Amino acid sequence: MRHQTLDQLHAVAKVHRDPTPPRMDRTQRLERWSKLLERQPSRLLTALIGTEYRSSPEREIMRGEGSPISVAFEDPILRDEGLKDDTYGEAKRFFELTDDQLHEIVCYCHVGETMQSSWAALSVRDAID
Repeated sequence: MRHQTLDQLHAVAKVHRDPTPPRMDRTQRLERWSKLLERQPSRLLTALIGTEYRSSPEREIMRGEGSPISVAFEDPILRDEGLKDDTYGEAKRFFELTDDQLHEIVCYCHVGETMQSSWAALSVRDAID
């Protein structure tokens, strides 16, 4: 095998840099989110209050410091995949969830003001099916 520089290879062949890795599909994004939540199963997370009672525009901008959504946003891989912030609306868009599915993951009516990260992980996994 003969070693050549990149410039030498350009003279005899089309050289392509490593292609962009395939984007994660919905299931892969949700699985990654659940794994992030499972890393610290006892971590207490903040629930969002009353998602089902808010108007759609209000729900879109809801967020909570230390929420299950913020755990996803802390991940550089999910941000590289396109997660723009830690709001309810962005999580709904990015993870391709319905309001009912996201409500099950983040709303306080199921768990109170805080939840263990392991509980949120189970709810994310339920949304995969």
